[in-house]
Amino acid sequence: MSSFLYFVLPALGGYTLTSLYLLKNPHILHRKKRTALYCTHISHRGGSGERIESTIEAFDHAVKQGTQMLEMDCHLTHDGHVVVSHDENLLRQTGHDVTVSSLCLQDLPLYKERLEVTFYAGRYSSGTDRKFAQLEDVFRRFPGTPISIEIKENNHQLIKKVSDLVKSYSREEITVWASVDSTILEECRKMNDSMPYSFSMKRGVLLLLLFYSGLLPFVPLGESLLQFYLPRIINRTYIPERSILTNSLVLSLLEKLTMRKSLFRHLAARGIQVHLFVCNEEEDIKAALDVGATGVMTDYPTLLSNYFDRNGRQD
Repeated sequence: MSSFLYFVLPALGGYTLTSLYLLKNPHILHRKKRTALYCTHISHRGGSGERIESTIEAFDHAVKQGTQMLEMDCHLTHDGHVVVSHDENLLRQTGHDVTVSSLCLQDLPLYKERLEVTFYAGRYSSGTDRKFAQLEDVFRRFPGTPISIEIKENNHQLIKKVSDLVKSYSREEITVWASVDSTILEECRKMNDSMPYSFSMKRGVLLLLLFYSGLLPFVPLGESLLQFYLPRIINRTYIPERSILTNSLVLSLLEKLTMRKSLFRHLAARGIQVHLFVCNEEEDIKAALDVGATGVMTDYPTLLSNYFDRNGRQD
């Protein structure tokens, strides 16, 4: 036993020290990613706290406030148009219990006049534009603005049409594939592997396992962005549907496991951006930046711009 420990303990110690050193100096093993986009100011659903979510008016307003990236979700209508909508079922957004895929573009209902902000319970937004936007119109209107597109359904036709539009408008370097579902994200990458992509939920869990095992500095990563909740907003400004997230002990553990400055610094040094969401109060913006986020996602682009103006954090 003593001879076993004689060899194992030095090996384990050497591995730990090497891992810690490479965690702080990832350039030794990995070339830093060079992407065409680098965003510190990201508008969630186009800034859904200040205008009705995902409308052209919301996107216009966010860009005027200085946002550097628009975040959105897309679905496919019955007649094959890619529209920007967070939900496939439109009950929450319009009051009509219908799906995007069951309707032709011209038959989509209007958004509600006042819409509750998902990540700020009890707050509402309004605007003059209540129409669902087409992705092509967004690309045409904001040709140089980076966009993160989340795909929520494994729909080959939808993924292909999004990819075709990205290619048609020469946006492959500044349009990001995003999905929490690793299977969907794999299909997106098969369709168009020239676009940067974010971590799926499965890959995010793997990232944490690699980090805590010390293996992360040795493993190549294809992702260009990590987009994740700022846990402190849960049950305060954001009330989740999943009951497990209402447990304070679960939330405390989630925060301790995920909000690791050394992890975020390592990713940033490798050229992988870390976007924490959805930060709708100044204290949350500060918390995200303090823990090492390279970018902040918000429903309130004016709030975020004002914060950066006062603190000099926006690049």
